[in-house]
Amino acid sequence: MKSLIFLLFCLISLNTYSQSAKFDGHTWTPPYRLPIPDKWTIERFEIPISFAPKIAYKGVEDIRFTPGWSKAESEEYWTYAFLWYLEGNPEINSGTISTNLNAYYTGLIEVNTGNSRTEAEKNMTVTTTFKKTTSELSDLATYTGTVVMMDYMQRKPITLYSKVHIRKCAANNKTVVFHELSPKPFSHKNWKLLDQLWIDFSCENKKASIQ
Repeated sequence: MKSLIFLLFCLISLNTYSQSAKFDGHTWTPPYRLPIPDKWTIERFEIPISFAPKIAYKGVEDIRFTPGWSKAESEEYWTYAFLWYLEGNPEINSGTISTNLNAYYTGLIEVNTGNSRTEAEKNMTVTTTFKKTTSELSDLATYTGTVVMMDYMQRKPITLYSKVHIRKCAANNKTVVFHELSPKPFSHKNWKLLDQLWIDFSCENKKASIQ
């Protein structure tokens, strides 16, 4: 009887710990390698995403911001990339990418503006369009498209051009979705910066395996 009570206590304690243990993007060590260039900033948080709960994935989002991404006068304004490190093998195609990014940016605008938007701003709905293109590097698939939305920093319309790369990290049963975004056309030098992040990506992080 005492053994049964002890076992139940352990199970309850373990369940309580798992519920209370929160993801900390500042201390989390990724099992993959995604470079952090000099003067770039990062942000990491769990998926499902708080501001876009309709995106039905589980995993981690890992963002890379260019030094000028939030500076309207910079050529790097709104130029950044984010990686989704997802559990399992979710189906991903041009339709799911478009739907997910529509939900993502709709939620992002809402959380950054709240009730302060004018009626005209509320009518600036997010429009996303993506298509499959020639696969790059070791991609399972590569997509290009646009996100048309309200720039919540300047409160006016903006079009973000985007590349989306899909890759599998089979050893960990993970799917990687890497998003590159910039209002500059694909011929602009910003895309070399974003592309280099993906070129240097690896499913294995040797530093993590040493720790």
